[in-house]
Amino acid sequence: MADCIFCKIVAKEMNSKIVYEDEKIMAIEDINPVAPVHILIIPKKHIASLDAVTDEDLELMGHIQLTASKLAKKLGLNQNGYRLVNNCGSWGGQTVFHIHYHLLGGRAFAWPPG
Repeated sequence: MADCIFCKIVAKEMNSKIVYEDEKIMAIEDINPVAPVHILIIPKKHIASLDAVTDEDLELMGHIQLTASKLAKKLGLNQNGYRLVNNCGSWGGQTVFHIHYHLLGGRAFAWPPG
């Protein structure tokens, strides 16, 4: 998608601090962190939101979850806990319509999230 900021980041047309990358996904530092650790995990394939995921994306979605867990362990977040968030749709808080997950850690989180 030509106008998608995450597609531009994945294509390396825009700079970002890459934390992890493989053939399927990229993880970058959020430019407006809400926690001491705030990483965005972005699939390289453009998928607008969780509602647009299909059976074809099952392996990719599992890969995102497993990579989030590995990154959390690598960053020491698993010792006290962390949060993995996906916002779906405008009422769900999604502002960039390219599916992505927020890996948050380094502090305690409240529930409900607000």
